[in-house]
Amino acid sequence: MSDVAGVLVKAVVAALAADEAVKALLGDPVRVFDVPPKGALASYLLVGRGVEVPLNAEGGGAEVTLSLSVVSRFSGQEEARAVVAAVRSALDGLAVSDDGVTGCLRVRGAEVFSGSDGRGAYGVLRLRAVMEG
Repeated sequence: MSDVAGVLVKAVVAALAADEAVKALLGDPVRVFDVPPKGALASYLLVGRGVEVPLNAEGGGAEVTLSLSVVSRFSGQEEARAVVAAVRSALDGLAVSDDGVTGCLRVRGAEVFSGSDGRGAYGVLRLRAVMEG
């Protein structure tokens, strides 16, 4: 079976890197990390937890869930909300096709909240894709 979660992450990063609204908020090249480098400029997006569940015993595809986290150092939630909205717009309904794997991604939910230190805001987007191949 192909690495369907890896194909999905690759497609997500490519779609975000190509989206003008996302680039306006997260820079060009877009700041998307699985682990932020030391001293990374906020705002940025973290690729978080991913879960891959086979659709059937033959392993012909999988349901993949993925979390993306927004890190903003803006005072208040405005910037985090803008990043969440731009990412949602860029990704919801994204058709994925690579390495013999196809699928469609949906944004299942999102939330924005203030940091406990009062100096930043965060957002979390939950993605779901049914992938075949």
